[in-house]
Amino acid sequence: MASKYTFIQFKAEYPNDDACLKAIMLRRYGAEPVCHGCGVIPTKFHRITGRRAYACQWCGHHAYPCASTPFEHSSTPLTLWFHAMYLMTATRNGVSAKELQRQLGVTYKCAWRIGHELRKLMAARDKANNPSPLRGHVEIDETYVGGRRRGIRGRGAKGKTVVFGMLERKGAIKGHVVPDVACATLGPIIEADVQKGSKVSTDEFRTYKNLKKLGYKHGTVLHGAKQYVHGIHHVNGVEGFWSHLKRGISSTHVSVSGKYLQNYVDEFGFRYNNRKDPAEMFHRMLGQISNPDATSS
Repeated sequence: MASKYTFIQFKAEYPNDDACLKAIMLRRYGAEPVCHGCGVIPTKFHRITGRRAYACQWCGHHAYPCASTPFEHSSTPLTLWFHAMYLMTATRNGVSAKELQRQLGVTYKCAWRIGHELRKLMAARDKANNPSPLRGHVEIDETYVGGRRRGIRGRGAKGKTVVFGMLERKGAIKGHVVPDVACATLGPIIEADVQKGSKVSTDEFRTYKNLKKLGYKHGTVLHGAKQYVHGIHHVNGVEGFWSHLKRGISSTHVSVSGKYLQNYVDEFGFRYNNRKDPAEMFHRMLGQISNPDATSS
């Protein structure tokens, strides 16, 4: 398998709307599709000219592969949607709405909608790929995004949005935008996303002091005393993700509102969790449109 999925390879695979629609149809209905009209297994669907639809060769029943996907109700050509998907998976920090506007030749409003719909697709794929609780050795930390660039940093800073994260060593990261860092807020998230009995590393923040009572093997590092590694315990991995997230937002998007910050956390999390196989990142994102409950009219 190639280590990279180049733009030349992408254009050869998806040169026009027909190729894009065929790819969507394959993922929605499979290589041996079933007609929901006559029930023939397998059947053949033929492309309907001028519509994003196929017709069963036996009964003429119409199948709409774009139904219940981000492409539904969109007049934007599928080639532009696929191009945006490629850009968001091939670049380290993603692309801004303004860059999508320039690359695709669409309005800013259209580019903004495409970007956010694709971030939702990334989040859904990441959730499907990492449904089980994190286990083994997990780093837990929180960070603060946005707000004023000057003044108090970290905890106590005004106008910033809290992002809480859990990183499995050599595994996946899960990030959540949260209203505060109280035990009542973070405790249930940890219990839902981290398997009981796992080793957990945090800093000395008081919210994490009850982790042993919750059933975790908890160890800390004392950042206040400039201690960043204590035996096997540190949070350098998750802090590295925070650094990449913040640099990516400031360099690519300049700033994001707290209302949509979760979408960007999910986007960066998707790329981080697929970092070991970047060549397949685009196809995994596209694969999320598969839906066993796909319906046709």
